[in-house]
Amino acid sequence: MNIMEKAHELGEMIKESEEMKALEKADEAQAKDQKAQELLSDFNMKRMNLAREIQKGTITEADAIIKNNQAFAEMVDASETIKEYVTAKNNFDALVAEINKVLNYYITGQDPNCTHDCSTCGGCH
Repeated sequence: MNIMEKAHELGEMIKESEEMKALEKADEAQAKDQKAQELLSDFNMKRMNLAREIQKGTITEADAIIKNNQAFAEMVDASETIKEYVTAKNNFDALVAEINKVLNYYITGQDPNCTHDCSTCGGCH
């Protein structure tokens, strides 16, 4: 089997993963939830306003990040549907990150978890 066939197979497996199915389900639920859509629209407006304030120099980028994060947390707290989407997205992203770590290990031979301090594990060198 060639490398592209294996990549296709991996893609299909990711697509069929529980994490992907949960993300698709949460995305669909969020799209159908009017309150969630309004909250998302409000959040996006706040982000655009923060960007304008940065450009005008009326707020620092650091303060805008803090305000953005606060607005995001408030939005998530206000909607169980959005909260479920964020959880599903984080779980899917974690799966993809783990897959990338495995691929990088086999490509480079370096364990991404290796601290090069053998006292933290059984040693690999």
